[in-house]
This record gives sequence, C-alpha cells and structure tokens, in this order.
Amino acid sequence: MAKKIMKHLPQKSAAAKAGSNKRPPAKAITVTKKAQLISLLSKDAGSDISNISKKFGWLPHTTRAALSRLRRAGYEIFSIKAEAGQPSRYRITGAPDKSAQ
Repeated sequence: MAKKIMKHLPQKSAAAKAGSNKRPPAKAITVTKKAQLISLLSKDAGSDISNISKKFGWLPHTTRAALSRLRRAGYEIFSIKAEAGQPSRYRITGAPDKSAQ
C-alpha cells in the first residue's frame, strides 16, 4: 500500500478570511499645490513670497512664477505694498469666470 504524502498548506486565520471580502479603502482626496496656494492667497491677510516659498519648499523665483500662472489662469492677484523693510503681500481678490471658459 502506497502512502499518500500530503503537503500542509498554511491556513488562513479567521480574521484574514473575514477581511478577504471587504473592499479596499477609498483613496484619499489629494489636494494639489495649486489649490493650497489659492487657499493661502484667498485669506484676508494674503501671504508674502517668503512664507509661500517656505510652505511649498520652492525658491522665490518659482513662487513668483506660480503667481504669474494664477494670473494667466484668470485669478486677480492684488499686491499689498508693505512699509519699508517689510515684504509685499499677495492676495487673491477675484477668481476666473467659469462661465466664460
């Protein structure tokens, strides 16, 4: 009589079996840097170049380019001239008209 050789496979635990029918978690909504920048500039006080650069890890010329891209996209950006020794602040005063697009 021949012996049967049975391979022992690891058994799934009850928790693993129960979790196999669940759907994967929903993906988190990612907030773009553009949306974060718009939010930052929409505040009443606005923000200056150095604060924006620190927040996003950008160099000052990159920050100024981002402001220019927002202007080209139709946002009205108001420059608040500061007193001597203080940096100018920038604030969004108007959003693009979506019906015109």
